[in-house]
Amino acid sequence: MSRNWARSLRGRVTLVATLIAAILLVPVGIGAVTVTRTWVAASVATDTRNTAERIAAETRDGTQWRGGRVAALDPTVPLIQIVAPDGTITAVSDAALAMPRLTDVWPTPDNRVISTTRCLPKVCLHLTAVRVSPAANSSVVYAGRRAPGVLAGHTLETVTSIEILILIALTGWATWTIMGRALRPVAAMRAQLDEINASDLSRRVTQPTRDDELAGLAASINGTLARLERSAHQQRQFASDASHELRTPIAGLRAQLESAQLYPDDTDLDALVSSALRDTDRLEAIITDLLLLARIGSRVDAAMERVDLGELVREELSVRNDKIPVRLAAEDGVIVNGVRLQLSRVLTNLLDNAARHADRYIRVSVEPQDGLAVLAVENDGAEIAEDDRERIFERFTRLDAARSRDAGGTGLGLAIARDVAVAHGGALTVEDCQGGARFVLRLPSAARTPE
Repeated sequence: MSRNWARSLRGRVTLVATLIAAILLVPVGIGAVTVTRTWVAASVATDTRNTAERIAAETRDGTQWRGGRVAALDPTVPLIQIVAPDGTITAVSDAALAMPRLTDVWPTPDNRVISTTRCLPKVCLHLTAVRVSPAANSSVVYAGRRAPGVLAGHTLETVTSIEILILIALTGWATWTIMGRALRPVAAMRAQLDEINASDLSRRVTQPTRDDELAGLAASINGTLARLERSAHQQRQFASDASHELRTPIAGLRAQLESAQLYPDDTDLDALVSSALRDTDRLEAIITDLLLLARIGSRVDAAMERVDLGELVREELSVRNDKIPVRLAAEDGVIVNGVRLQLSRVLTNLLDNAARHADRYIRVSVEPQDGLAVLAVENDGAEIAEDDRERIFERFTRLDAARSRDAGGTGLGLAIARDVAVAHGGALTVEDCQGGARFVLRLPSAARTPE
């Protein structure tokens, strides 16, 4: 690997998982070995004791062992000796025929059964000594067997250790493999992000098809890229709009001033000043609208508050002096969350647009509708063709039929209104209206539910 694997998330997770596996498996292995040894030792002790007690019972019942031979009752316990009080072996099994006395342990009348272990140079024996009777001259029966392989050496510990090491290694390998597959989409996203630059923000990272945290991360990254793309587009649009719209009045103003400078005696100062002020006013209006569009796009204005649309309309109409009468139908309690100044600007732009195009009246309505707050501004002027209903919201767009009425406008009013609506989570559209134009603003309602 090109970098230290322990510094990567994949390496750290693998290391932690391996350590946890070792911490868990090692005590389990030790416990398993201990339990196994204890269980085998208990089983061996039980077998030798049962055999010794059966031989002692038969001896106590008067059984005579012909030729001093004792038959092994359990093949797993072949070593049997019957020893007299003086230490003489009076009877023995075939397996113990050539062996010396198995042990010097001698049970007492109060402790008739003793289990013990005796290790000879080449073998360890597990033995049980049982006193035939409490009498002082009682014989003792010894029954024993060689230690099983589990107890005789370290085979069990070796096998268990190997199994634990294999499990720990498998845990590390599995974690490394799984993390590699899980992080593969992250590596792909990183490579794709590295290829994205400021000149082209239209590209997106690949979003996994499964619904998990990585898919959520990819969606968030794509959302961020989309916002960056919109912001860059708005910046480019701002620069383009400013250079395009400011060039004409500036050029006109410069031409007038240069003409006055070249021909001062032929210049009407009052006319020059009036014309220059008109151009200056237009420049100021365009710059103000462009800056407002930039603030809306960058969400600089964030002073959200509860706004009653009906009250907002009444306040706006109270300070206007339109020649065209306005018919108002506004319900109370139609509340939205928004920036009051921006919403007021939307209303002003819609009313200004309606006033420029209306013939006899303007109608304004405010009402709740399916969880939305709906503000509609309608006029009885020329209808807007369906093909033009989106184009009129583009910046500096005026329909040919309305150019004569739009003198003095910046061409940004409807664009500003649309951007404010979108920034507030709503929409501004043109709807069908027989014999006129109808603009409808829909915003999410924020009316309080009754307690």
